[in-house]
Amino acid sequence: MTEFSDAEIHEIVQRVVHRTLGITPPSEAAPPAPASQPVPVAKANPPAPRAVAIGADHGGFELKELLKKDLAELGYAVIDAGTNSKDAVDYPDYAHAVAQLVASGKAWRGVMIDGAGIGSCMVANKVPGVRAAMAYDHASAVNSREHNDANLLTLGAGLTGANLARQILKTWLSTEFGGGRHAKRVDKIIAVEKQYTK
Repeated sequence: MTEFSDAEIHEIVQRVVHRTLGITPPSEAAPPAPASQPVPVAKANPPAPRAVAIGADHGGFELKELLKKDLAELGYAVIDAGTNSKDAVDYPDYAHAVAQLVASGKAWRGVMIDGAGIGSCMVANKVPGVRAAMAYDHASAVNSREHNDANLLTLGAGLTGANLARQILKTWLSTEFGGGRHAKRVDKIIAVEKQYTK
């Protein structure tokens, strides 16, 4: 009985497969390029990190600085819309700046922090194209994204501790829009907005 090496068995199997499929075996095809000349492989550019705009008034400044670090560690590009100190400022100015960055497409999502999160949510929702939601726990963070496709999150630094705020932000950023029946309802939100932006 004739014994075959693994290499010979492999070659026989390859020939049978090539004949069965009608493919020209490599041995009969044009000779490959010399091994000394490597074929250059194009490197794919990694996608640019998604940008998240973040802003705060004086009451949310410390939490903003903490969340900026979390955003960077999660791989997001951070656009800081201010404020840059604990000196008293007016939250509408910063909420408007964050909302404009989201509406213009310069930021994928936005985060605004003031004392309660309510006023900034009101301001941001005045900017066409923005669907701001105030989240205060895990469920509200999930719901605002899954059901409403919120693109701007507002947080109340005076109402939400730092650890909870960090969890809310991470959940909000990672939750996908549910689509389906929710898409029809978001379309209706957009239709209402369009009635007043003509």
